[in-house]
Amino acid sequence: MTTSEVTWPRPAGPLELRLPTRELLDEVLVWRNRPEVTRWLLRTVVEPEAFATTWLDGIDDPLDHSAIAVHGDEVVGTGSLWLTDAMGQTHGDPANYVRAEAGIGYGIAPAHAGRGYATDIARALLDLAFGELGVHRVTAGCYADNIGSWRVMEKLGMRREQHGVRDSWHAELGWIDGYTYAILADEWRAQQVPTAP
Repeated sequence: MTTSEVTWPRPAGPLELRLPTRELLDEVLVWRNRPEVTRWLLRTVVEPEAFATTWLDGIDDPLDHSAIAVHGDEVVGTGSLWLTDAMGQTHGDPANYVRAEAGIGYGIAPAHAGRGYATDIARALLDLAFGELGVHRVTAGCYADNIGSWRVMEKLGMRREQHGVRDSWHAELGWIDGYTYAILADEWRAQQVPTAP
């Protein structure tokens, strides 16, 4: 969503995060349903029209800050950020817990895997969440066997908070373990301060 709090497009390392357009989504759909992409996604094969409509409708959703990652003019991945209310007691000032958390996710086109782009996208999403959106905490999850994904989270200073034993259904592998990672705003900010030589 484009608001006074969020600026698009935005940098993500060598990439640029852009709001989705039909043209960009058509490029995502070239690789989105490929087996090497869907292997670790919760939503495996998507119907192209429904997929594009969901992304385009999300532009006007104040809880959805999803974007397409572009290198030059080539689509290399996607990034999703969604706002949620924090768990807690609901008496008192709602500003303390309403939209105080965010979740993030990322996907990379197979031709661009292994170049650090997932880390660039996730870092930009964390900057957005803790900067313009001012959330308290960000979480991300993955199947435990998706080593590349949890390595991205750990590179960015996220901590593994949950290891669910066979808590995650996988269509090919059955019940497998899942991980949940998180980082707090003050932890993220502390990492961004350069250290003296």
